[in-house]
Amino acid sequence: MQIRSATPEDAAAIAAIYNPYVADTCITFETAPVSAAEMRTRIGETLEAGLPWLVAAEAGAVRGYAYASRWRGRCAYRYSVETTVYLDQACTGRGIGRTLYSALLGQLRADGMRTAIGGIALPNPASVALHERLGFRNVARFREVGFKQDRWIDVGYWQLMLQGS
Repeated sequence: MQIRSATPEDAAAIAAIYNPYVADTCITFETAPVSAAEMRTRIGETLEAGLPWLVAAEAGAVRGYAYASRWRGRCAYRYSVETTVYLDQACTGRGIGRTLYSALLGQLRADGMRTAIGGIALPNPASVALHERLGFRNVARFREVGFKQDRWIDVGYWQLMLQGS
C-alpha cells in the first residue's frame, strides 16, 4: 500500500469510490453523482489552499482517499480543518482507512494545524470507531440536519487536538 498526494489524474478513480456513497448511503449529504471533472476541480482547490489530499494506492489502483478542508472561512479558523476519508467499498476492514487517516493527521500536524474535526452522519458505527481509535472525541450532535433517502439524519462531530492541549 502506497500513501501519496492525490493528482488530477486520480479524479476519475476518486469519483468512482465516492459516487456509490452518494447513490446508496446517507454517509454523504450529496445527492447527485460527482463527475471526474468536478472531482479534479475539488482536488486542485484543496491542494492550492495548501491542504493535503492523499490517496491509498495498491497495485496502481486507488483504494481510498483522505483530505482536509478549511473548517470555516474566517481568518481566525485558519488552524482548524475538517477531515474526510472514503474507501473503495470492496476494500473496507483491511486497515486502509486507519493507515490513510493516520497519514493525513501526520501531515496536518507537520503543517501546524491545531485541530481536526470529523463530521459523521449517524448512525455510522464504523466511522465512529475509526475516529475514536485515532483519538478523536465526540463534541457535538446536531439532530435531523440532513434529509436524504426519505429520512432525517443526525450529524455528530468528533474533534482531535493536533497540537498542544
